[in-house]
Parts: sequence; C-alpha cells; structure tokens
Amino acid sequence: MKNRISIILGFAAVLATSACNKDFLNQTDPNSQTVDNYFQTENDVLTAVNGVYQSLRSDNALGESSGLFSEERSDNTGRNDNQSNAGEPFQFGDFSLLPSNTYLKSHWVAMYQIISRANIVLSNIDKVTFAKEDTKKGYAAEAKFMRALIYFHMVRKWGDVPLVTKQLSLDEVKANTFRSKDTAVYSQIVADLLDVVNSPLPDFQTGANIGRVSKAAGNALLGQVYLTMATTIANGKRDENLAKAKQYLQACYDMRKFGALKDIPYTDVFSVDKKGTCPELILQIVYKQGDATYASKIAANNQANGETINSQKTASGVGGNVTGDLINEYEASDLRKDFSVHYANASNVKDWYITKFRDVSDAAGKNGYGGNDFVLIRYADVILMLAEVNMYLGDNATAIQFLDMVRERAGMPAYATAMQDAAYNAKFPTLKLAILHERRVELAFENHRWFDLLRTFTAQELVDYFHAKDQASFGIAKLSNFSTKDRYYPIPFDEYKLDPVKMYQNTGY
Repeated sequence: MKNRISIILGFAAVLATSACNKDFLNQTDPNSQTVDNYFQTENDVLTAVNGVYQSLRSDNALGESSGLFSEERSDNTGRNDNQSNAGEPFQFGDFSLLPSNTYLKSHWVAMYQIISRANIVLSNIDKVTFAKEDTKKGYAAEAKFMRALIYFHMVRKWGDVPLVTKQLSLDEVKANTFRSKDTAVYSQIVADLLDVVNSPLPDFQTGANIGRVSKAAGNALLGQVYLTMATTIANGKRDENLAKAKQYLQACYDMRKFGALKDIPYTDVFSVDKKGTCPELILQIVYKQGDATYASKIAANNQANGETINSQKTASGVGGNVTGDLINEYEASDLRKDFSVHYANASNVKDWYITKFRDVSDAAGKNGYGGNDFVLIRYADVILMLAEVNMYLGDNATAIQFLDMVRERAGMPAYATAMQDAAYNAKFPTLKLAILHERRVELAFENHRWFDLLRTFTAQELVDYFHAKDQASFGIAKLSNFSTKDRYYPIPFDEYKLDPVKMYQNTGY
C-alpha cells in the first residue's frame, strides 16, 4: 500500500508522526493516518516534527542508553559479560562485531527511522498554508537539523550509506537501496545545516521549547562537521574545511549567554534542577521526571550494587562499567573524576561505575524515574573543538587559551604549567594529545570519545594506539582484536543481502 506512514523502506522503517499537542515526548498511534490526507494544518506539521524528536529518544538511536554504539566502542566503558543476550553487546567493545549482530541492525533501523520521519516532514510541508512563513521555515530547519545529525552519526560509523532525502513509496525503495559515497553524504549534511544556521530559529530555545533545535546548535554541529571533514576526508579541502569549522564554532561561542566557563559549576551541567536554566547547555534530549514512560533511567541503570549516589532505586548489578584505562587518565585532584565515577565495593562488582548522571529525588523515587536530560551539545565541547581547530590551523596560542578555559573550571593547572609536570608531559607530549585528553575527561560518558578518536588518528594510528594500552585495564575484552577494519562498523547483514553489489560490505567483514 503506497504512501502509508508505516511503509518499510527496505533499509529503514518509516513510522508516522502523530498528535501530541505541545508535548513533543508523547506520541500516539503512528499508523492512524496516511500521508496523502494527514498534512492539513500548521499543527499537523508541528506534530510531525515532534515525532522526529520523539524518535531521537530511542536507546537504539541517540537516547541516553545508546552508549553501546559509541562509548563502549571506545576506551572509556565496556563490559565483562560476554554471555548475556547471546554475547552480542559484548562484541562492540571486544572488536568482534559481526554483520549479523541484531543490536547493530536495530541501531541502523532506528537511525533511518529518524531520517524517514524528517523526510516525511520535508516532503509534505509545502502542502500546508502557514500564517507566517518563518514558522514554516523553522519547522523545516528543525527537520533538516535532525536529518543532518543522524547522517553525521551514520557516515562516521559506516562510511558510505544510503542517502535518501525524500519520502519514498514502496515502488521507489529498490532504486534507492544503494550506498552513496561519504563525500556525498557530507555534502548533504552541510547543505541541511547551512539552512539551519540561516533559518529564523532563535539562537537558543527556552522554557517549554528546551530540547528543540536552535541556531546555536546548528552552528556547533556544522563546525564539528567541517572539523571532521578536515581531519578524515581526503578531498583536498583540509584548510578550507578548517577555516569553516572555526567560523561556525566561533559563531556558536559568540552566541553564549555567560561570561567565563569557570562561572558555571561542572555539576550544574548535569543537575536535574538546573537543566532548564544552565547556560552551558545547547541541545539536549528531554526526559520527564517521575513519568514511568518518559522518565530518564540513566542514573538508576548506571548505579552499581550497594551504591546510593545515583538513585533511590536499589541496584543489584555492576552498573555503568568504567575502564581502568579512563580512571588512570584522570589527573590528581580533577574534580570531574570525583563527580563522574566512583568505586563500588560490593562483592559482585569491585569496580568503577558511572555517577555523572544522578537523580536521588523523591520525585524520581525508588523506581528510578529520573529527570535527567541527555546532553547532545554543550559549550565545553564547543570550546575544546575551538582549541582543536586552532591547533590544526597553527595558532597554538589561541588553542591553549580555549583549552585552559576548560582546565580552569576543573581546578586543573594551566596547560603551560601542566607541561612542566613530568607525568603529564609523558602522557600528553603534544598539544594534540593534550586536547584529546581534556575532551576525554571533560565529556566522558556523553558519547563523544569514539568520534574523537576517529577524528584524531588514522585507522592504522588508532590500531597502534589501542594496542599500546594495558590489557589489564580492559577486563576480558581483547584489545588485540582491534584492526584497521574496526574503523567502520559492518553493514548489517540483512541490509547487505538486499543488494550485495550496491550495498557492498565494509572491508574486513
């Protein structure tokens, strides 16, 4: 049946957006309307856009528990359980990922679901007459941002991926089932984000609109995209891309509504009570405290047996495991360590677990229905990317100024002073490695680390980097498994077999 919102696009399930009034968390039956007759009013477009936001929340997409697809791939977190769920989650951190992995397939489908929902909005928005043109442009910009965000995640994880920018009927699916080159995907990401930064969206969202896309978010993401292209894509435009990365990251920084980063306590960034007012936050996925369906569970899920720091909910397992490798990277007296991680002493744990996300309020209660939002973009991230891009451009003095903003807030000595310390100098002998280190300890468990590693090292350099680490700091996951093929994920087997020629498998799988 053509034009049903529930069409399966071969490589992605297209789910409908549906009525939710002004609450863009609550969604109803996605199959209750057809595209042909759904888009009638401005509110229909709004609820469709809200449906795109709703799909972001999936833990198979970018929700708070999506670290399996990024953080566990890095050297920050992992697991020592290689038996649960047929051992499939363990494969990500063990670098033994198979194309048949069902978690990998679920991630792929969830990501294309978001893209498909965005495409439905953009393919049908012109059917509706708007009282104000800026309203229409704003909704379109939100949809384009989310499409760009997801493609940015996918192109870094898989390389070449199917690039679809319109609603497809069943008859059109086969012709669009092929992998587009990564350069083409990046071109579309840039085009979408340029529309965002030139849109009538506000610089920041406030009040009930927190969690929606803003110009600050558009500039931050576009700057990161250009920085990633400059360091990972051999298209002869490195310097041009670095200059553009600096332009958009600086534009985002100049929009800030605070003076110095040190004036914002690190703990405020993750405080449930301040998630609507903290000026460091640029974009977050919104969760509803106390709501059994839409509450955050990250605090409770990360808590280890015998611990009470994160949540009132009683934990019995190991919680959010932290590698010894990350623990060893924190500098002495780094306040971020004391806030972000803690050692659990229960007999079945005896290990470090994540404490960065907390809600011990009575409103969250003993069920652990927390109010934590999951932060996607914040200013410390932007500042450290400005340090990175200025370093690549040869302006080390400016790079160090940005680096020191983050170090100062954490109570760490300035970079020049730290370099006089033999231990610091030995671990981070170059400014490049010092910035990578700062991003690791500042942004731990926020799903940045894997992408930071991909941006910093070539595939072979990354192999050497992992192989030089101490295996004892990673439990039973084998660092020796890591090879150049692990730069990308395999294409899920069900997608590859749709057309083994056009949906060709990544090298080594």
